[in-house]
Amino acid sequence: MKRNCTRRFSRKRRSAFQLIAVNRELQQPVTAIKGIGEETSEALREMGITTIEELLMHIPYRYEDYEVKDLAEVKHDEKVTVEGKVYSEPSLTYYAKKKSRLTFRLLVGRYLITVVCFNRPYLKQKLSMNDTVTVIGKWDRRRQAITANELKLGPLPQKRELEPVYSVRGSVTVKGMRRFIQLALAQYGEAIIDPLPLSMRRTYRLISKQEAIRAIHFPRSHEELKQARRRLVYEEFLLFQLKIHALRKVQREHSKGIAHSFAPEKLHDFIARLPFSLTKAQQRVVREILTDMQSPYRMNRLLQGDVGSGKTVVAAIVLYAAVLSGYQGALMVPTEILAEQHAQSLQALFASTDVTVALLTSSVKGKKRKEILEQLACGTIDIVVGTHALIQEEVNFQKLGLVITDEQHRFGVEQRRILREKGQAPDVLMMTATPIPRTLAITAFGEMDVSVIDEMPAGRKKVQTYWVKHHMFERVLDFMEKEIQKGRQAYVICPLIEESEKLDVQNAIDVHSMLTHYYRGKYNIGLMHGRLSSEEKEEVMKAFSENRVQVLVSTTVVEVGVNVPNATVMVIYDAERFGLAQLHQLRGRVGRGDEQSYCILIADPKSETGKERMRIMTETTDGFVLSEKDLQLRGPGDFFGTKQSGMPEFKFGDVVHDYRILEVARNDAAKLVQSTAFWRDESYQWLRLYLHESGVLDGEKLD
Repeated sequence: MKRNCTRRFSRKRRSAFQLIAVNRELQQPVTAIKGIGEETSEALREMGITTIEELLMHIPYRYEDYEVKDLAEVKHDEKVTVEGKVYSEPSLTYYAKKKSRLTFRLLVGRYLITVVCFNRPYLKQKLSMNDTVTVIGKWDRRRQAITANELKLGPLPQKRELEPVYSVRGSVTVKGMRRFIQLALAQYGEAIIDPLPLSMRRTYRLISKQEAIRAIHFPRSHEELKQARRRLVYEEFLLFQLKIHALRKVQREHSKGIAHSFAPEKLHDFIARLPFSLTKAQQRVVREILTDMQSPYRMNRLLQGDVGSGKTVVAAIVLYAAVLSGYQGALMVPTEILAEQHAQSLQALFASTDVTVALLTSSVKGKKRKEILEQLACGTIDIVVGTHALIQEEVNFQKLGLVITDEQHRFGVEQRRILREKGQAPDVLMMTATPIPRTLAITAFGEMDVSVIDEMPAGRKKVQTYWVKHHMFERVLDFMEKEIQKGRQAYVICPLIEESEKLDVQNAIDVHSMLTHYYRGKYNIGLMHGRLSSEEKEEVMKAFSENRVQVLVSTTVVEVGVNVPNATVMVIYDAERFGLAQLHQLRGRVGRGDEQSYCILIADPKSETGKERMRIMTETTDGFVLSEKDLQLRGPGDFFGTKQSGMPEFKFGDVVHDYRILEVARNDAAKLVQSTAFWRDESYQWLRLYLHESGVLDGEKLD
């Protein structure tokens, strides 16, 4: 930056850097504000506020609305503001040592109500008959009473503003915070720079950044607050999406990938020989992936597809394209059983070609393992399917051109990186059967291109889903037995491994014991949970897949990574303990064969949210519909879990409620990054500066 600033610039260019210097004023300590001393500065520091900018960005979490309503319109337990005349002498009583309660009657229009004030005994001396007072508190419709949070002597002023309420700590009060921010705006409001060009603000009728910051703190009306928030949400989303798209552009242009070249007719012949027709969604994502593979840039794409949507076939087609262009392909999956199933599927699909498919897992040992490693290194194996065994140091490829990871979230970032680096910039395709709402996909996976298979193959039977209460469990067991008598199998899923004093939920060990007793001498009952070793889990799943075990009691470890077409019943105990996305993943373990399959949710939810989850599950089998509902019910943080680091935290925006603004910002960011004007025109200088300071661009990119 210093090198750039010392050059000779035109008048316009020089004024731009003067503006940067003005903006630096906001980086000064809060003591630069006249009226804030060292003591206040220390109190603010304890709240994480050290600069003027941090103070201005300390946004209210709610607003006191002093709009007076007719009590006939106010709901029970709703917060309300009323204005009336004192109609009785205040009565003061003490209890629990120094605690007090003051009550009096208030005439509000045609209503005579009771006002209750806790721990404010001094009000008894200040209130007199016929005094006009304003009370803010919670309305008890049944008792015709208000529990006062705030009481003001006199009527409300005619001009009523929304009053900001801030999160505060220590010696800082809400009233004090209001004053500090008023001082900051008065002295440094002019230093707030608007990164959005005037043309963009006019297009969307956005107020300026200065107006928005002032209005977010001290709105004159609900409409002004709405416009301030709308402006700040758009800017926040746009900056985030600009960073993502610019990063993708820089990485793409600096990542020399493989420009795959293959004979289209051979690929078309392979697709034509498949035992089924591709759905339109499969055809679309195949085109998207092949276009990426043919470009000189490295592919980094996420393929989403619901359980049973046909991701494996898509993987086979693009792997074949890689082989036709003279490269090897690798498919890494989380479990040995899944690796075996994928290897068998690919071998069957490639039976009419000369493509060689090998399986490499930790179970492949000795002479066979040595042969596979040698053949991979010399290039006689075209496609290898495996588990974490693929990333071991001894595994080398002659010419790795395409890396696919299935259920990519089951692998760490480092594991995926090691596999990629076994080739010279191979294309990367990640697959997941976890439907991710579009709003989260473009935030958590913004650096990737996303393809979605949103259509199921024709003729696939939907899993019939039922919600029953716990007292009907024996009837569920009878139904399970009828299916087992037909030669089918069943899962029983429990949320915990062992009994817990904290949660009154059924556990896997107890259920396994109970079912073993119930079906004694008839069927074999298996047990699987997270405390088993990898070898033990593999053995249990192998026994189940071979029908040596008819009922598998398990925790959610079966959520991903097993394909048992013979299983037709999925029973989920204490189903209200699971989110919709997880319930859908569990349900996807059945319905993989030709027979009708069933999912039975056993739950007695106490909350309305829990009941709503059960209703939604019985109404739809569309994973993407469910994921959107789950996002609405749980929020973006809970959707991925607290340990998910991919989700950004936004100060103003909410990806669920503001998804339309997010979509607009994403499209705008994509167009801007690809436009010549964005990189040259002075009107976009602040957006470019943001990218520079975010570490996305180097100094030369600003010129």
